[in-house]
Amino acid sequence: MIVANAVAYINIVSPEKAVYGVENYRIAIQNLVQTSLRSIIGEMDLDDALSSREIIKTKLKTAISDDIADWGITVKTVEIQDIAPSGTMQKAMEEQAAAERQRRATVTRAEGEKTAAILQAEGRLEASRRDAEAKIVLAEANRKAIELIVGAAGENPLPLMFILGERYVESIKSLAESQNAKVVALPADLPAALRGIMGGKN
Repeated sequence: MIVANAVAYINIVSPEKAVYGVENYRIAIQNLVQTSLRSIIGEMDLDDALSSREIIKTKLKTAISDDIADWGITVKTVEIQDIAPSGTMQKAMEEQAAAERQRRATVTRAEGEKTAAILQAEGRLEASRRDAEAKIVLAEANRKAIELIVGAAGENPLPLMFILGERYVESIKSLAESQNAKVVALPADLPAALRGIMGGKN
């Protein structure tokens, strides 16, 4: 509901008609302004009604001019003193605005959480990808190193035995420092095992 107050300024051009043409022209004009104003505002959206005083003034003046002309009265001007939502509507509008702000905050928060989750997932994916690439590079480096060592050692297995033995020692050291219980099986005859790896050469 909208509360509106209007004032109509009139000219009495025919006193006889004003006195005899209507029982009480003041009350008649007041009622006419009220009903016309209610009808005009009722046809408008709330936002338009609250922001279109000039339009309402023009429509109101036109609406009452023809009727009061028969009473020997003309309208000089019409002024809208006040137009605002009622207390109940104002409260409803404030509640609606608060609900809209809450909805927007919820949407913004949800979008932020979604973006953060996506960024975290992308970060994990990138880390996994880089870790996999690092393992590939490391494996390739190990392969080339072994090829170089085998090529350099030729028929002599001692350099290769030394490197592999060193790797065994490092692995055992790492396992010993681990919190998990592990059982590791190592060949009793390491040189024989290495010769087997190298093709059974003596």
